[in-house]
Amino acid sequence: MALVEFADFSFKYLGADSLALRKVSASVNEGEYVVITGPSGCGKTTLCRTANGLVPHFHRGYIAGNVFIDGQNTRDATVAKLASTVGLVFQNPANQLVTLNVEKELAFGPENLGVVPEEVRQRVEEIIDLLNLEHLREKHPHEMSGGEQQRVAMGATLALKPKVLVADEPTSNLDPRSAELILDIIANLNKRNGMTVILVEHRLDLVAKDASRIILMDKGQIIADGIPRDVLSMDISSEIGVGIPKATQVYKRLQAKGIELSRVPLTGEELALLVGEAKRR
Repeated sequence: MALVEFADFSFKYLGADSLALRKVSASVNEGEYVVITGPSGCGKTTLCRTANGLVPHFHRGYIAGNVFIDGQNTRDATVAKLASTVGLVFQNPANQLVTLNVEKELAFGPENLGVVPEEVRQRVEEIIDLLNLEHLREKHPHEMSGGEQQRVAMGATLALKPKVLVADEPTSNLDPRSAELILDIIANLNKRNGMTVILVEHRLDLVAKDASRIILMDKGQIIADGIPRDVLSMDISSEIGVGIPKATQVYKRLQAKGIELSRVPLTGEELALLVGEAKRR
């Protein structure tokens, strides 16, 4: 069984007029880096909340179908039980920072899971080193910048040692440089540590090159699922307003003029190489 599996899953929030998710079926295998994108209100955040059990245990409503996390049905497994399997980084990091300084924040999750003190200390130091948080160790989370808060929120999630990192638009409130730093950290966790990543993101120019798959959503449904080059070159991606990488946009314009490149580029560097190849042919 896949590490994460959505099996014909539908959900409508209590009091809502329409379904947030409509018969969603998808699976994520261990070690994958899956980017979920689509217009605002298409169900991306709700999909994230189903992965760690917030739906249905915190957010109530109508449910059909099932979600399985590492073989566990989220209808039966509690949020606490799923916490060591799926770590969720919220879109607004301030919503998940609850202690008085960064060091305590990083220790909070493992302590509540009953991890022995020696192991908690080791995890805290590893995260501080990984995310370069030493200078923030004693700082109150709400006195930090948005980028610093995002790193701490991610660190607190990683301290749980989850099998799957789910990050819901972690760069939405960040400047381009801070966004790039956060996304580089996520990509390295996948490449170097083999962590499974499910990332909701609009800045596809920064993440498409690292993703193994892109899932495109609209109106609560999955409308495309495949490798980034395939999904981002589909007409439907442009039609629903997804932020197609500039290099891919140029590729489509060249294609419309009869100029064929050997593959769909995702970065400016790749586009330049492919154009050079085309000129030499």
